[in-house]
Amino acid sequence: MHRVLASDAVPHDEEPNSDATPPPPTASAAQNRSLFVDLRPLRESPAFARLWLGGAISGIGGQMTIVAIGLQVYDLTRSTLAVSGVALFALLPMVFFGIYGGMLADVVDRRLLALLSAIVAWGSTLCIALLAWFHVDNVWLLYLLATLNSVAATVISSTRMAIYPRLLPRDLLPAASALGGISTGVMVTVGPALAGVLVAAVGFGWTYSVDVVLFVFAFLRIVTLPAIVPEGEAARPGWASLVEGMRFLKTAPNVRMSFIVDLIAMTFGQPRVILPAAGALLLGGGAVTVGALTAAFAIGALVSSVFSGPLGHVRLQGLAVGRSIVVYGAFVLALGAELSMMSTGWFGAADAAHPNVPAIAIACVLFAGAGGADNVSAIFRQTILQTAIPGTMRGRIQGVFTVVVTGGPRLGDLYAGAAAALVALWFPPAFGGLVIIVAVILLLRLQPTFRRYDAMRPEP
Repeated sequence: MHRVLASDAVPHDEEPNSDATPPPPTASAAQNRSLFVDLRPLRESPAFARLWLGGAISGIGGQMTIVAIGLQVYDLTRSTLAVSGVALFALLPMVFFGIYGGMLADVVDRRLLALLSAIVAWGSTLCIALLAWFHVDNVWLLYLLATLNSVAATVISSTRMAIYPRLLPRDLLPAASALGGISTGVMVTVGPALAGVLVAAVGFGWTYSVDVVLFVFAFLRIVTLPAIVPEGEAARPGWASLVEGMRFLKTAPNVRMSFIVDLIAMTFGQPRVILPAAGALLLGGGAVTVGALTAAFAIGALVSSVFSGPLGHVRLQGLAVGRSIVVYGAFVLALGAELSMMSTGWFGAADAAHPNVPAIAIACVLFAGAGGADNVSAIFRQTILQTAIPGTMRGRIQGVFTVVVTGGPRLGDLYAGAAAALVALWFPPAFGGLVIIVAVILLLRLQPTFRRYDAMRPEP
């Protein structure tokens, strides 16, 4: 078996992170009681540091494109349901390639797989930019290219998460997840805000073109990685490999539950497709308001990651996941209540040209709270996956995980678009937040092993 470059991850005479039972915390880990995020993964693994930094920079452009596509589809159709169509066309391909990409990650060089996927993602972004520059206003082409982009991003994400445990010792994986929350917070804060401003100021062509340029950092972070070859023996991609992965999940109740509660949260707690209409009709401010609200969610995630030091000492991580998602549902429910009051005129009238600043500020606070709660849940869920799953199965299960975290919001887009069209703009978050709270509390009661999941004795 080839090794990760010693200078990047491990001493010359040690294998990359193995799947042995995790050791007790080291003295340095025990002394790391700071309120702030643990930066040791960046210091101890240059390969991880490059992957983390490059992902944050290129991710800014990716978030710009996500927001800009939604705004462009709404601009062309004036339909929230049409905006949710971006999710409809991407969902099934993302599920298929997320799982298939995970199977590939268990049998091929993960660095090469990530690089090829990045090339596909960059090419689709370039085509979207060209459509905008040449004023080809075709919603179906946007759907197709957005789907291709999402599929490539899904494979990159599942592969990257399967790479992290090969670059770091297990006791640093919670800190790595928290640092991932910081990079996500930065790119989802800066990206949507820039998208809202650029779309309003210079149009869609320039907005997509910035993403094309920033994507260079995605290539640099992958090319500079060492080879990440498979650990042990795994079935080649196909039915046998899929059955083997499903068999493992059948015997892994804690991993299954982490998927289920997150899927509930993402399906019923993602009101992003209603934001263009909310910015135009309820809150006012148009594209700038959409960017601000999306950025507020990321700011909450960023702040919770910056002050994530104490999270590294939480042992009952399953219980922490459940409680975080319940808090997330409460913020989503409160957002629905505010939009309901806006629709009845409690906060006064607003439109795209006349934003209701107090109402937008309240909505931003609620989005920030939801983002913080979601990020805390993500830190613990990712740590559970990276410590409880054997290396020979990690690619496939990370593929399923990536399908959940990327496909769940797409289901949420469909739910929110349909519910808003059938009832009202405020209904999707109001009803969805209530569903999240009730469902997660009930599931925690029904699955005691997840409540008792102990980080010191990880069991799948």
